[in-house]
Amino acid sequence: MKIASWNVNSLNVRLPHLEQWLRGFAPDVVGLQETKLEDARFPDAVLAGLGYRSVFAGQKTYNGVAILSREPAQDVQVGIPGFDDEQRRVIAATVGDVRIVNLYVVNGQDVGTDKYAYKLRWLDAVHGWLGEELNRHPKLVVLGDFNIAPDARDVHDPLVWNEDHILTSTAERAALGRLQALGLHDAFRLHNQEAGIFSWWDYRAAGFRRDLGLRIDLTLVSDALRPVAAEAGIDREPRTWERPSDHAPAWVRLGS
Repeated sequence: MKIASWNVNSLNVRLPHLEQWLRGFAPDVVGLQETKLEDARFPDAVLAGLGYRSVFAGQKTYNGVAILSREPAQDVQVGIPGFDDEQRRVIAATVGDVRIVNLYVVNGQDVGTDKYAYKLRWLDAVHGWLGEELNRHPKLVVLGDFNIAPDARDVHDPLVWNEDHILTSTAERAALGRLQALGLHDAFRLHNQEAGIFSWWDYRAAGFRRDLGLRIDLTLVSDALRPVAAEAGIDREPRTWERPSDHAPAWVRLGS
């Protein structure tokens, strides 16, 4: 099973890219973030024509998440249970015998702001929920735009992206570490220890051409899936296309 995550940064704009990528990369499951579409406008029929069933939770202009799968998704959960939040940032579903949790983690704006405090509360709520999900679903993949670069290898300049900077601050990385301590493993790092491989590049200052990026799009696999996480990586190609998302897809392949 090939499972991917992609922040498309507006499905309305990037639908042709998604169609092209699905045909070429042919994942079995994809978690999308920042669809920025109300549910009534989600291109369900278009994606069904490519062989994908869709479950989704969207809103106008902001946020929005979806899971596309070749097999119908079951037991769909929208939002974090018990956490009151109008923002559409979370969707989970079971595909085959694997539970998929798709997260669009809060950006946080800047360290010390109200949005930063909200990000930490949000991550704490996710932690409590994922502990319960792991008990129910040992075969668990948590993927998405985490808006956290795990360590210095995952940023183009560790002196800038330091413990006091948004996306790399001590508290954010500690929150990600707590999620991983539940028994979740960064699939990319199971296979690659190299620094300087990124999934996001700012549109400004020729960020992609100069490779000034961050690795903030992650696929985390549970203890039960770690032995079968055969490959993982970042597909940079869609970032080279005209009018691209600022993110590239992250992926993991389960199986021998």
